[in-house]
Amino acid sequence: MTEANGNATPAPDVQIRMQVLAQFVRDMSFENVVAQKGLQGGEVQPDVQVQVSLDARKRPVDHQFEVITKFKVTSKNKASGDTLFLLELDYGGVFHIEGVADEQLHPFLLIECPRLLFPFVRRIISDVTRDGGFPPLNVDTVDFLALYRQELARRAQAPKPAQQLSS
Repeated sequence: MTEANGNATPAPDVQIRMQVLAQFVRDMSFENVVAQKGLQGGEVQPDVQVQVSLDARKRPVDHQFEVITKFKVTSKNKASGDTLFLLELDYGGVFHIEGVADEQLHPFLLIECPRLLFPFVRRIISDVTRDGGFPPLNVDTVDFLALYRQELARRAQAPKPAQQLSS
């Protein structure tokens, strides 16, 4: 926006700066139940369920945050309901983030950061299931925005503690 005299300066653009400082497997477990118990019966029709949860926290260093994506993948035989395998993976990232308004930081941490980590999580899940004796599982892309909105809606529906009335 300029004034008639041309001396007005535009509002400064706030630059968002995000840098991935580290990525790591915090915890991982894979159980090949088929190999442990032996498979009884004929054909296997896998039914795969994927549960995703997220956690984020501020680190002691300014502008640094740790985000953990938690995946629980369960494969069961549709016919019998027997578990074929169970994979649990906690995958984290350390991020340096500047320029994000305080009111936008929470969604930024739980949407944008996991979005950057997801391709690495997908690769680990694929490799572990393949190395565990199953066809590689390529997890569908996770919509972290929808996941965030679902969590907000769930929290809004959670019962509030009863307030006491004073007499």
